[in-house]
Amino acid sequence: MKKGILTILFAISLLFIACSGESNPEIENDNQPLAEKTELNVSYGENQQQVYDIYLPKGRSSEKTKVIILIHGGGWIEGDKEDMSAYIPILKEKHPDHAIVNLNYVLANPPSIPAFPNQFLDLDQVIKQLIQQSEELEILPEFGLIGASAGAHIALQYDYAYDTEDRVKMVCDIVGPTDFTDPFYTENPSFEALLNALVDETAYPESTNFAEQLSPSLQVTNKSSPTILFYGDEDPLVPLSNGEKLHAELSNKLVTNSFTIYSGGHGNWSDSSNLDLQLQLSSFIKEHLPISE
Repeated sequence: MKKGILTILFAISLLFIACSGESNPEIENDNQPLAEKTELNVSYGENQQQVYDIYLPKGRSSEKTKVIILIHGGGWIEGDKEDMSAYIPILKEKHPDHAIVNLNYVLANPPSIPAFPNQFLDLDQVIKQLIQQSEELEILPEFGLIGASAGAHIALQYDYAYDTEDRVKMVCDIVGPTDFTDPFYTENPSFEALLNALVDETAYPESTNFAEQLSPSLQVTNKSSPTILFYGDEDPLVPLSNGEKLHAELSNKLVTNSFTIYSGGHGNWSDSSNLDLQLQLSSFIKEHLPISE
């Protein structure tokens, strides 16, 4: 009997040794860094315009991979995420460990489809979806926003008025409208009607002053995120005074900010100016949306 038991134990030991020497593909694969991955036109709502592209870096993890969100311009009524596509290879090169999201939002079509607050809420919906899917995507739900023109307005307004949980850590404002009480706008006889056409009045309290309510400069608090600003000195669409106003308000509230003025108009600057913008923005991302080693 003892000999039989010993034989069985010996056989089990040999089987264990043999099995332990075999490779387990699933375990090995789990230990490999995640490959780079791109998902295009990811839906975040029922409207066909509510989609984004996401670029996930190799070796990402939910402990370190923060997210940069790009927001296009177009006067709130036109434009497409493709307009921001030139930033993607630059960001991939300079920030290979960040995830990148290139966002579409529902364009306004007054009077049936307003811009405000819908476009702020679209950005909020994207951020909430990314937070919910952060473990699946292997990302750390901390965000930097880069917006151009109307997209910069959306980014600034979202951070200053909607981001109550401080998920956004930095904002880049490229020629964004920041102060609709500026005479540049108010002295235009059509401005009030144009602004009202973009607003869903039912979403705001009665007697709301929309020019004030929708001006990011007037929403700044000491909890606003670090902001980097770029403006042209001959911009026919967004006056330099809007950049100056936001810079002053951020500085008064002791919010970290950087303000650069380029020679030229609404983003149509020289190659050297655009290179300077890239270098400054990259340094700002490294400082305020850093990737831990």
